[in-house]
Amino acid sequence: MSTISAADVNKLRQMTGAGMMDCKKALMESNGDFDAAVDFLRKKGQKISLNRADRAAKEGAVIALTSSDRKTGVVIELNCETDFVAKNEDFVKFAYEIAAVALETKPTNIEALKATKVNGLSLDQHLTDMMGKTGEKMDISKYEIINGENLVAYIHAGNKMGVLVEMNNAPSEINLVAGKDTAMQIAAMNPIALNESEVPKETIAREIEVGKEQAIAEGKPAEMAEKIAQGRLNKFYKEYTLLNQEFVKDNSKTIAKMLADTEPGLVVKSFKRVALGA
Repeated sequence: MSTISAADVNKLRQMTGAGMMDCKKALMESNGDFDAAVDFLRKKGQKISLNRADRAAKEGAVIALTSSDRKTGVVIELNCETDFVAKNEDFVKFAYEIAAVALETKPTNIEALKATKVNGLSLDQHLTDMMGKTGEKMDISKYEIINGENLVAYIHAGNKMGVLVEMNNAPSEINLVAGKDTAMQIAAMNPIALNESEVPKETIAREIEVGKEQAIAEGKPAEMAEKIAQGRLNKFYKEYTLLNQEFVKDNSKTIAKMLADTEPGLVVKSFKRVALGA
């Protein structure tokens, strides 16, 4: 059995919100495997968070923008070392400029974005110049782009998160509002997929396994465990897939229903969510 350090126990506690002793036991039973330890806690009926809070938090700014015709949307994350620099007006302005360049030139990846020339210098060289001014290391750590018929962008307060929502109907003022509401929903509720069909098969298998073992641990007959696990999977879909989530502004509707009530046939085709440091 691998040695479990206090740091590992604390890391799992931060990830899940479970008690220290429960986390230690879970890691011991899982030989230090964090994913297996999370499953162990869930099978034992622990109520845990799924927000992966163990990931290192980096300072910086996340900017999401769309073109004027709403056919292209981009999100970039520009990182620095301290919150002091992240809140600096020049740093935020630089982040917006990078997003604007990405929106105009539509590079396919971060490397291509950094190589894009602006006023005779690559963005990578402009990054170096900005580092010289601030004395802090900087980097563009994330870049997402969507091309479609109707893109809506949302930047969460403090530039800590950016969201893009792609819808199917032609842009209108009314579906712009629905798109913003959907983007705020994504920011707040962090769905893992658009709908059931887009949830990874391994995630579905894992949820069914956990649901079955929970049911058995609760004393339910083994022959009922599969049915109970399927019911819990349906609940999982309602909590973690966007179109099935309850609309935070009106929980009598799902996101799918809110969109359909906004305009006939209106649906979300895809989305991107970039959180600072995640």
